[in-house]
Amino acid sequence: QVQLAESGGGLVQAGGSLRLSCAASGGTFSNYAMAWFRQAPGKEREFVAAITWGGAGTHYTNSVKGRFTIFRDNAKKTVYLQMNSLKPAEDTAVYYCAARSSWLPPMEAQNQYQYWGQGTQVTVSS
Repeated sequence: QVQLAESGGGLVQAGGSLRLSCAASGGTFSNYAMAWFRQAPGKEREFVAAITWGGAGTHYTNSVKGRFTIFRDNAKKTVYLQMNSLKPAEDTAVYYCAARSSWLPPMEAQNQYQYWGQGTQVTVSS
């Protein structure tokens, strides 16, 4: 059983940056591919980014390419999401981290993720 806990959310102005963290406990962190999803008010939860077990492979949704970076530190059992050039309408959401034991596509498929965190709120003001 893996427990995930997100942190780092908050209020930031448009164009600013935030770094989210997701700390894992239980299980073997390096056995899991990790991802970030987000859910804006009134919208369905959507995929943001994913990273392979060792960190060499990443995958992003088009809207965050060039602005967000996912990376991980297996020694610290933590995955991060560095978010730059934040946009109010597009990036304001609750951000969730998730873990899955395979890297078979599609990485966007939420039902393939076995473990989820509780989420952290990111609000981008205009």
